[in-house]
Amino acid sequence: MNPTKVVRQKVQKLTDLPNIGVSLADDLRLIGIETPKELEGKDAFELYEMLCKKSGTRQDPCVLDVFMSITDFMNGSEPKVWWDYTQKRKASYDLGKKR
Repeated sequence: MNPTKVVRQKVQKLTDLPNIGVSLADDLRLIGIETPKELEGKDAFELYEMLCKKSGTRQDPCVLDVFMSITDFMNGSEPKVWWDYTQKRKASYDLGKKR
């Protein structure tokens, strides 16, 4: 969902989260996340690595940006567009190595 349209009190399904559409909701289900509440306290980097392993392919780094946006949101931050996380991801994560 577009972050400007997210209403925290109405977030019940994965596609209610900022930056999450049907495809990314399916990716979250693939790694065992069925509801937004299950993202509370999760590490975006670990979720990304789980998805890469489970899917058998390295996912686009922008997926990590999205995971950063939704974990931050579920931990109390305001909804933000995924690209607001790109610089933070680039500064803290080498996609060729595990943290």
